[in-house]
Amino acid sequence: MYNVQTLNKISAVGLGKLGEGYTYGDNVENPDAILVRSASMHDMEMPASLLAIARAGAGVNNIPLDKCSEQGIVVFNTPGANANAVKELVLAGLLLSSRKIVAGIEWAKTLKGNGDAVGKMVEKGKSKFAGPEIKGKTLGVIGLGAIGALVANAAIALGMDVIGYDPFLSVDGALQLSRHITHVTNLDEIFANSDYITVHVPLTPDTKNIICADNIAKMKDGVRILNYSRADLCNSADVVAGIQSGKISSYVTDFATDDLLGVDGVIAMPHLGASTPESEDNCAEMAAKEIKDYLENGNITNSVNFPAAKMARTGDVRYCVLHKNVPSILQTILSFVSEQGANIENMENKSRKDYAYTIIDVTGATSDLTSKIQDVEGVIRVRVLK
Repeated sequence: MYNVQTLNKISAVGLGKLGEGYTYGDNVENPDAILVRSASMHDMEMPASLLAIARAGAGVNNIPLDKCSEQGIVVFNTPGANANAVKELVLAGLLLSSRKIVAGIEWAKTLKGNGDAVGKMVEKGKSKFAGPEIKGKTLGVIGLGAIGALVANAAIALGMDVIGYDPFLSVDGALQLSRHITHVTNLDEIFANSDYITVHVPLTPDTKNIICADNIAKMKDGVRILNYSRADLCNSADVVAGIQSGKISSYVTDFATDDLLGVDGVIAMPHLGASTPESEDNCAEMAAKEIKDYLENGNITNSVNFPAAKMARTGDVRYCVLHKNVPSILQTILSFVSEQGANIENMENKSRKDYAYTIIDVTGATSDLTSKIQDVEGVIRVRVLK
């Protein structure tokens, strides 16, 4: 029996994937795992029982990753589960940035009460809200991951020319892209050639303020910029200055901040990217499956703090060892297995920066092997699955 605590309302579709043998809810005590969406866990005391946390979404800035790693708590996210929802909103943003739809709707509301004169007033005033079509224009996509690739392919289908930049593009990722997309290796090519630019990268020290005064100066006059990834990818003050100078025609963002609200030329949405029932179901379902596979089999998929490791079950007992990524630990663990007279049926060892994960399937293990492995310097946590 496994206990799963929910810190937010989690889709019933996702919870249903846990199946028999699971107790879940917001009042569950001594949880083996936690399912969370947006609730902050930074001030939370992690229970000793806690083995895993799954974020039903991509971003994990609400989870204390360093603390979790030190305590041997595997943190999962759900990349790509909300990609279609975000893609659709980005496409809406492209049109909103061009056609002054929002401003036009707000203006039309002011005509209320003019009776039969409204029609003539509309025809007289509509020219203020004219804007270009996106067909035939160039869209620059920064980041060609799950969302960026969908946006790029959809833009091709809408008749746009698309250039994409992603220095970490994988072979599998490249195979998902339309052959009509031009992949560039220099970010300046995106800035110099794009009528529209959309940003789809994670927030890191290297990507923070990727849209800034220096890079805005390299862009076409009248460029339209979209940000549905993270607020700090764009320097708000520099964007506002670009709008006021006329360099930027429009800035559409899913992150409404005080300095952007009310600025002419800015369309700020209340973080609606993944706010669809389908997305919530997809994220919860993926999170539940990740938790289930780790608790029951020790397999790690889509972890943000420990390496991915997956292995079919063999042998009588599976040892799952979370440890520091330092020399000699694996050799010491295997020596203990050998000394106990156990036979290793299969093994997987993977590392990720400062941490590593080892799965060992054995037959003939003795009861004190677990404590011997746990006592090895650098070993954080040992789990035994039978």
